[in-house]
Amino acid sequence: MSLSKQGIVNIADNDALVVVDLQNDFLPGGSLAVLGGDEIIPVINQYIGLFHAKGLPIFTTQDWHPADHCSFKAEGGIWPVHCVADTHGSLFPEGLKLPDSTVSILKAVDKTKEAYSGFGGSDLNKRLKSANVKRLFIGGLTTDYCVLNTVKDALQNGFEVFFLIDAIRAVNVAPDDGKRAIDEMLALGAVAIEYDDITP
Repeated sequence: MSLSKQGIVNIADNDALVVVDLQNDFLPGGSLAVLGGDEIIPVINQYIGLFHAKGLPIFTTQDWHPADHCSFKAEGGIWPVHCVADTHGSLFPEGLKLPDSTVSILKAVDKTKEAYSGFGGSDLNKRLKSANVKRLFIGGLTTDYCVLNTVKDALQNGFEVFFLIDAIRAVNVAPDDGKRAIDEMLALGAVAIEYDDITP
């Protein structure tokens, strides 16, 4: 699924990294834990280190829900309560090595609206365009919801997209949801890469 040769993607001046929803509630012990979600932290840290060393922008997205968000089961949604604003579950894990220059994008802050995509109801697109970003490198959680929808919106907004196949995990509400999401992203024109596909 990833590129077969090592060292075939050169990081350029108009690139940015987007880390999607790598929050405590999606990790082991969290209220909506994703199997293997913690496994991507050291891999994401490699990408963060690379982009930071090159002085390129790093963005994060976070679910930042009100306590009565429409996605919660008690409100008629499909998910357990998760990532309520300013709770431990909404924060990044301590092991995620984000530089001080990281730009944080909060999403799904309106209790009446779901926002799987980092672009949904946020100023992410405006910020990226202002920074003259052309290509996005996107990883995080989860493959089949927030990563998928962020990738789709990125493509629709005219960005070239690489999704980090070694730094995503799926929640898989239905079996193979993650695989179907990967297939959809590829079909839409996103490119799957691993860290070793990048030229140092």
